[in-house]
Amino acid sequence: MQDLVRKILLDLGEDPDREGLKDTPDRVEKALRFLTSGYAMDTRAVLNDALFEVKYDEMVIVTNIDFFSMCEHHLLPFFGRCHVAYIPDRKVVGLSKIARLVEVFSRRLQVQERMTTQIAETIEESIAPQGVGVVVEAQHMCMMMRGVEKQNSRAVTSAMLGSFQRQETRMEFLDLIMRSRE
Repeated sequence: MQDLVRKILLDLGEDPDREGLKDTPDRVEKALRFLTSGYAMDTRAVLNDALFEVKYDEMVIVTNIDFFSMCEHHLLPFFGRCHVAYIPDRKVVGLSKIARLVEVFSRRLQVQERMTTQIAETIEESIAPQGVGVVVEAQHMCMMMRGVEKQNSRAVTSAMLGSFQRQETRMEFLDLIMRSRE
């Protein structure tokens, strides 16, 4: 990978041997491996040791989970917050595992829409809740730095499965997200 980064620098008209760029190929490789470390993470391993039988059938919500990801179209960052809720049906998952699940999918080359769905579907498959809802709000550097150059734009995506497809459950979730911002 370092040879490729070196070639990119040359193609851009830079001198990869100058003082400020000499170690850049190594730094870029380390950064990219970290930013895409989600490929090496197994969602089952992340969740399985934290599944618990609990008699609870009300909404469980984790809001404002910060994330950073890389747009697969331009290899530029997008970042924001993820909000996850589910209504258990015999099993709950450790709350920190929800944040780790967001990390697994955000640390891959992504599009926001797919990431949103992957988080919801993984929770659904892992604990078979009555329903699950995921909302992702993000700013995309590919829209801010290039192209349309819109600095204050945010993309919002949602995935609502099971009981979250009912209007009243969806609205309760969205209302609780809004309250968490106050």
